Amino acid sequence: MSLTEVDWSLIPSPADDGKADHLEGMALPDISLPATSGAWVNVGSLTGVSVIYVYPMTGRPDRDLPDGWDDIPGARGCTPQSCAFRDHFAELQGHGAQHVFGVSVQTKEYQQEAAERLHLPFPLLSDAKGALAETLDLPTFEVDDTRLLKRLTMIARDGVIEKVFYPVFPPDQDAQNVISWLT
Repeated sequence: MSLTEVDWSLIPSPADDGKADHLEGMALPDISLPATSGAWVNVGSLTGVSVIYVYPMTGRPDRDLPDGWDDIPGARGCTPQSCAFRDHFAELQGHGAQHVFGVSVQTKEYQQEAAERLHLPFPLLSDAKGALAETLDLPTFEVDDTRLLKRLTMIARDGVIEKVFYPVFPPDQDAQNVISWLT
């Protein structure tokens, strides 16, 4: 089984705890986040349709995941989720998505490795300082004294969140769910 192939029946699925119910209808905040493209992206000034998928953390081949990672509902699957958005990127654009971003609390440098290794055609954004998470009151969880974001996907039009997918499971189906909604 490859890095992106997971038997999702062996992974605990996350429950909807209602912690993303407030997001639909909210404006994306006037916050700039560093992108793996080298630019800074002000999420509040995005125009058109934006797809922003939020994930806990991407694993790296040279580092172990936290102990018990696969036992945390919703933690596993960041690489398959990113690869699905990569594989469906042209289709997302064809259905009107002008912007696609992945967001986690990992540093831009950490995410740069993932973006290059996974050959992502869109940038990943770093919310390492937690500005986006705090302003939008995004759902989080703690692992090894680190606050991570729970997986969710927002579709915004001209800076206003129209649709939120939460919880997202299985993560490798997220891009297809977004395409279905855009259609």
